[in-house]
Amino acid sequence: MRNLLEELPPEVDRHDLRLLLDARIGGPGQYDGESANRLYLPLAGAACQVILVYDEGKLRTIERGPAFDEGAWRALVEEVMTSLLGGPLQVGRDVSFSSYRVEGWWRGDKSKIQILPPPETAPRASELMGQHPFILEFPLQVTNMWPITNSRRRREHRGYTLLLNILLQGQTNVLSRQSQYFWASVHRPPRRWQFNWLRRKLGLRVQGSAPFDILWVQEFFYLENMEVVRKAFSDSTAPVIQLVPANTYYAQFGHDGGPLKAPSDLDTSIFSYQSLSKEHRDKFDRALFWMDLASRHWNTSASSSFAALVSAAEALTTRPNAHKVACPECNGDIQHEVPGATERFRSFFETFAPGQSLRKRRTEMYTLRSGILHGSRLMEWDIGRAIGWDPPYANEDQLHRELWGLVQLAIRNWLKAAAAGEV
Repeated sequence: MRNLLEELPPEVDRHDLRLLLDARIGGPGQYDGESANRLYLPLAGAACQVILVYDEGKLRTIERGPAFDEGAWRALVEEVMTSLLGGPLQVGRDVSFSSYRVEGWWRGDKSKIQILPPPETAPRASELMGQHPFILEFPLQVTNMWPITNSRRRREHRGYTLLLNILLQGQTNVLSRQSQYFWASVHRPPRRWQFNWLRRKLGLRVQGSAPFDILWVQEFFYLENMEVVRKAFSDSTAPVIQLVPANTYYAQFGHDGGPLKAPSDLDTSIFSYQSLSKEHRDKFDRALFWMDLASRHWNTSASSSFAALVSAAEALTTRPNAHKVACPECNGDIQHEVPGATERFRSFFETFAPGQSLRKRRTEMYTLRSGILHGSRLMEWDIGRAIGWDPPYANEDQLHRELWGLVQLAIRNWLKAAAAGEV
């Protein structure tokens, strides 16, 4: 049977292709009630032009349907070659956030990534440590279809932001794709609540005595007239972001009260990421995802944040082929891996964080993670029993802090090793 997918270049992004098929053939598609892995476009039955066949979550085959149009398919293949793979290179832009104020600009000569301060008219956080907006610019291959170009822009923006989350001090993130509502306190203008205080002193009735209002608000950020795709990098009159020797930069802990600084090897690190093979980049992106999740969950669950840190490290390990062994107790076969999960976790740090991998401590970390994910344990903070510096809480808190710094160090070292062809 003819597999139409084989007539397309293997490097074409499957998500981009899916958007193109949806636009040119129609969608979102239909199932026939027999297989959950076969999607018919634009409809099932006699109107079907192509059938998308999935296996293990990936598009493996495109088959012809009853209404298949050879001419329309040839045009689509040509559009893949000329637009999806051959479009011009421009500059994508979007807003990211840093726990440091971004007051300067930086551009990588090799990576072609640029960090810019927000425009003067942009909303700003008044606190020293907050989500401070900045503009991130990056290379973007555009197409003749805005939905595909914009989808690429959003993916690249998020990917580079998560990369900066481990290459820059503090936290670097983007707003969640699933916007949430929450209760918030919004301070009133000083004159308003001070006037209310005077009215109360005079015995007059006042509605609301606190200097703030409690409001139900939506998480959102917007820059008016934001140009999300440009033909060239933006110019800036801001000062250049200060570069700090990498060893010194990553040895510093805590917020120094100043604006964002960058390590001297930032451009090299980003370029190394861009140069990864697809297999290595997929692994690295998974590690970046878990690091971002660890940051996001820190305020709601220490347990899930801790488990996410372990998953970030595990994303960069290689799982061996499992084999069956006979269990002497149940007389049945069980799956067995050598080395096991705990040993792979310890070995990862011995390789990519040498001198800091204490085997007993790493075993303790993995044991805590296993208890969390298998439902038999929660960290003291989540149970609500964290009191002062009592040993149970203090030890878990120290484990969390150790693991956070250790994983970031190991991920950066893994990136260097991958760029050098050593993994």
